[in-house]
Amino acid sequence: MAASVKTAAAVCNPTAAVKPGLKRKRIAVGSMDQYEFEDTCCLGVGAFGAVFKARHRATGQTVAMKRYSPADHTAFREARFLEEASCGGANPFVVGYHGVVRDPVTGEMILVMECMAASLHDLLCQRPRGSPPLPEATVRAAMWQLLSGTKKMHDAHIIHRDIKPQNVLIGESHSVVKICDFGLAMSIDERLPYAPAGTLWYQAPEMLLGKPDYDEKVDSWSLGCVMAELINKGRPLFQGFHDDGQLCAIFDLLGVPDDSTWPWFSSTPFAREVMPELDMQLQRCNRLRNRFPETKLSTEGFEVLSGLLTCNPEKRLTAAAALKHPWFAKVDDLELPKKENPASALPKRQKLRVVFV
Repeated sequence: MAASVKTAAAVCNPTAAVKPGLKRKRIAVGSMDQYEFEDTCCLGVGAFGAVFKARHRATGQTVAMKRYSPADHTAFREARFLEEASCGGANPFVVGYHGVVRDPVTGEMILVMECMAASLHDLLCQRPRGSPPLPEATVRAAMWQLLSGTKKMHDAHIIHRDIKPQNVLIGESHSVVKICDFGLAMSIDERLPYAPAGTLWYQAPEMLLGKPDYDEKVDSWSLGCVMAELINKGRPLFQGFHDDGQLCAIFDLLGVPDDSTWPWFSSTPFAREVMPELDMQLQRCNRLRNRFPETKLSTEGFEVLSGLLTCNPEKRLTAAAALKHPWFAKVDDLELPKKENPASALPKRQKLRVVFV
């Protein structure tokens, strides 16, 4: 599954760096000398840079540092979005912003952030085979945190555009989740048209259909996809190989929109040109409840899931509206399962045979 996720398209708007939108402010660039990298500790590699663990020399605080090549001019843009989305630490469900430094040797710009334990994707994928689904109370607590963080982000006029389990980090105590990676974020105030961006399996239908004026509810769709994975043992809900295939996967489960459910859809090239050429018959009815019966998800929980996974963005739940749903009337403390370490189960004799190349 992980290999398939990596092949999902992450499309960046090449003109985003020159668009107005987020209020421009000077980002102070600090000295790299105040940090030291932990040897060979790479936390992850993405489309926009590699992330390493480091330590602040004076305080001993562990941080995550995202390196950008000297030719990459997106570092300050991402730093501004992260600083605004984290609200100076007042948004506890977005990874903390610690500043920007420059490597005097390579000239690389480095974004300094809060260091977290692992990603939600890693936790879900590495659970032992045969593990039971996460309890609904755990799913509810995680979604409450993600929706709360997203609401504050949207209140700051920021759309993330790439929310997915890989971009949700887990705290050391496994009691908090935080949104990270604002490399594809944009301001709601930017000039139209908006280009598609994000990871294919988590992109909203209107973005896949080329709607030039999508809004923050593309993040609501992505959160619905994340919620489905939390319930479904980490299995992505929609797994297309290209834009049209992704739309087919969505409509096969949720039903093809008609003029009563989404009037704009019939005017799209996909509806007018692609659908008549399809050999397969797409479903007209919504089968989401069949995929998530009441044995998996309560009626109130399903109302949140289906509200987030509504094809018509005008009828889709916003993060703020979702948080007002009765499903969130009582939210327990989040207790995600600890990530298993496969090596710990090996006999000692086998451990000694491991060779690093």
